[in-house]
Amino acid sequence: MSLANKFTFMRIFLAPVFFILYLLPVYFPSLFPINAAWTVPILWIIAIYAELTDMFDGMAARKYNEVSDFGKFFDPFADTIFQLTGILCFVIDGIFPAFLFLIVLYREYSILFIRNLMLKKGIAMGARISGKIKTVTYIIAEAVALLAGSVQRLGRFDFLYPILKNIAVGIFIIAVAVAVVSFFDYYSVYRKASAAGEPNK
Repeated sequence: MSLANKFTFMRIFLAPVFFILYLLPVYFPSLFPINAAWTVPILWIIAIYAELTDMFDGMAARKYNEVSDFGKFFDPFADTIFQLTGILCFVIDGIFPAFLFLIVLYREYSILFIRNLMLKKGIAMGARISGKIKTVTYIIAEAVALLAGSVQRLGRFDFLYPILKNIAVGIFIIAVAVAVVSFFDYYSVYRKASAAGEPNK
């Protein structure tokens, strides 16, 4: 495994770790009488490091000439795994609405289906600009949601929780809208490739 792919793999590895740590006080509140305040710094370290690996893998791929068709699939796959894990945590914690998560889930599986169709045409479709914008909006929404969850766990400045929650939901709605638009962008590429009958880059 190349250095770039090792950085990418870290996001997949950290996703279940984040999930478990975030949901411990939700499912086992009796074991964490102080609102699991100790989880807050760990969750932030995991989240920040995971997002940094997204930058590191690209830098490593370019520096060591490790850009590959596998990497074009592996990178967005790892992004999706970590992002969906975080969003699910916030849905379970009551910060994000479940129906928005369902839209995100449908979008991601639809993109996976399109990528498989493109692969059958001999085209390794990597992340497009619209997909990267979607990723950024996801990250911002999840960061604000994590901030809201952190305030609640720390038991300080409780008045900020509903404010941060509403902001997080508002940004998440925008992120979902961007995700839907991004899907049609990917779909248009597939339609053009199908019409041309040859790789469309």
